[in-house]
Amino acid sequence: MKIMFIKPMPAPAPAEDATFRIRFTGLSAGYTGHPVLHQLDADIPAFAGTALVGPNGSGKSTLLGVLAGVIQPTAGELQHAGGRPPAFVPQRGAVGDTLPLTVRQTVEMGRWGARGPWRRLTRHDRAAVESVMERLGIIDLARRQLGELSGGQRQRALIAQGLVQESDLLLLDEPTTGLDPEARERITTLLTELVADGVTVVHATHDLDAARAADACLLLRDGRLVGQGHPEQLLTPSTLARMWQPG
Repeated sequence: MKIMFIKPMPAPAPAEDATFRIRFTGLSAGYTGHPVLHQLDADIPAFAGTALVGPNGSGKSTLLGVLAGVIQPTAGELQHAGGRPPAFVPQRGAVGDTLPLTVRQTVEMGRWGARGPWRRLTRHDRAAVESVMERLGIIDLARRQLGELSGGQRQRALIAQGLVQESDLLLLDEPTTGLDPEARERITTLLTELVADGVTVVHATHDLDAARAADACLLLRDGRLVGQGHPEQLLTPSTLARMWQPG
């Protein structure tokens, strides 16, 4: 599936195999009067975990929004090798603490894309919700209000909402930010397990331990791609110092 935008770039050469899940060429995006991403070229490998790493304002969240389809690019080409829509898990702060939702209701919302918000869940829907909640260890929290949970519990509930969509592409914005070390490790381990199950995972992160656990890494600074490859090759002290030094 290809999506073309204004000022399209020439189509890339066809891949010899299906090693990428997403490919973008000359990709630019932003907001009215505020360009953010500038001419990005990269492949997101299939069946792998990719970390988007960079300082605040580098364009990580905007790139995730483009990949999720919630932000319209202004130029370039975006190609998805898979057919299913991605599941997008925003930052925890983007979901209000005051919403009167239980954990189960939060996870069930992930089925709305298939059923619609006003249709009753099917047996398959309920089984999918139950299975995902058990996997993430939140079944005992089913009746708790989302706003009552710890940061780690709440993050697992939001990831469950993404997983229950049964997509092969999971996009997460800062899934470990603000969590205690045990919760960060649990989420990082979960993402690794999902990749082993055949899910392509892309997550923006400031957590270098989580980034180093990924299979691939994209380095962003000022909306430009400054490096891509294996974390061991990219996340060196000298490179990170250059990434975070004042411009």
